Amino acid sequence: MDSGWRYRVASVTGVVVLTALAVTLVNNATVQSVATMVPLLDRLSPDPPVGPEFAFELLIAAGVFAGAFLPLYKPRPRRILDTISLVQKRVFVAVFALATIGYFDYSYQLPRLTVLLMTPLLLIVLPAWFVWIRQRPSSKGERTLVVGDNLGTIDAVAREVDGLLLGYLCPTSAVAAPIGVSGLATDGGESIGMERLGGLSRIEDVLVEYDVGTVVLAFGHADRAEFFGALDACYEHGVNAKVHRDHTDSVLVAEGQVGPLVDVEIEPWDVQDYLLKRAFDIVFAVGGLVVLSPVIVGIALAIKLDDGGSVLYQQERTAVFGETFDVYKFRSMTPEGESATPIDDGDNDRITGIGQVLRQTHLDEIPQLWSILKGDMSVVGPRAVWTDEEALLEAETQSWRQRWFVKPGLTGLAQVNNVKSTNPTQKHQLDLKYIREQSFWFDTQLVVRQVWKVGVDVYLTLQ
Repeated sequence: MDSGWRYRVASVTGVVVLTALAVTLVNNATVQSVATMVPLLDRLSPDPPVGPEFAFELLIAAGVFAGAFLPLYKPRPRRILDTISLVQKRVFVAVFALATIGYFDYSYQLPRLTVLLMTPLLLIVLPAWFVWIRQRPSSKGERTLVVGDNLGTIDAVAREVDGLLLGYLCPTSAVAAPIGVSGLATDGGESIGMERLGGLSRIEDVLVEYDVGTVVLAFGHADRAEFFGALDACYEHGVNAKVHRDHTDSVLVAEGQVGPLVDVEIEPWDVQDYLLKRAFDIVFAVGGLVVLSPVIVGIALAIKLDDGGSVLYQQERTAVFGETFDVYKFRSMTPEGESATPIDDGDNDRITGIGQVLRQTHLDEIPQLWSILKGDMSVVGPRAVWTDEEALLEAETQSWRQRWFVKPGLTGLAQVNNVKSTNPTQKHQLDLKYIREQSFWFDTQLVVRQVWKVGVDVYLTLQ
């Protein structure tokens, strides 16, 4: 990927030129005549502008698209799927902006047929352009960066790296020498012989500036927050991550690998399953919110009539790589006396009358459909754990943080088997089993089982 001004010039130029070419193509008289043969489009008369009118239309379209793509002009490596998604979102933003301009001021309006024809074309060519300019030149080879918190560990891991080793990142407190000085001394007095490129906070800048292809994690303790912060940066930027075999307790690694350095499965889904999973999440969440809207209104009224308190309960939960998000549920307990220690519902005297029904029927979970729609959660995955509860569960279960490698879910293998945080070991085993065996078909099976389970629980509650 080009960096700095070269990337900005390439991205801006691509948006302007491709938009102009799309407008020119769809304004061709032959193209518009063929398009009006399509049902629904036949209601729009082909009337391609010419001369100054066409030039003005071209400038308006190019200017609106150039402005709409402003957030994408910063050089930042992204996964291909993320790049495509972000570019397509900006295309829709630009199209709606053009429609809005034309609605309020007819003199700036692009013909509706032009807008309709250029949209699908730009939804293809603009993502392709941004994917192409983000590709790493093959002539540079695979550039590797070592990231860690201990010079001794960094030195030992760096010796196992094959290929072009750029240097390393580590906290300032771990070294005495300034940035850019080679041959830093380890605790044992030996020289690393690499260049320090900065502290851990610079990881995203270094990934962009040096066009890094692989990051090797060399932390003395693989359960540190910095470790997962580095993994998160790799995930966001589409960079491969490796770890030494001695530090795999807290990560998911690909099976059957040889050698001291193994690949971290940052996203253990293939592209097809990833797309299907996200599409299913959106359809499920939207469908659920629409179908259950009368139930949502009824539950809200019942909670208000029960004790007059708030309808929703908000709690901070752990997401991918230790990040956090706010989850919402229908309130089923009194707010006083909340404790992080997991307890069974039968021993919880804070559950309200309506709350007992909501928890037995799982209807208190309905607001989490909004978190799924936003992308914080998935329909299927390990259950999101309260951040205050994480420390207690980690103390009881080794490698608990391996659950952080996928999005938390509304349901999952542990949930359909009624295994809760009160049994963290078994819950963790089931969560890891799901993570390693996950597929779109497996997700479908779990959703069917959960829907059946909810139906049975609702039936039994109403009896």
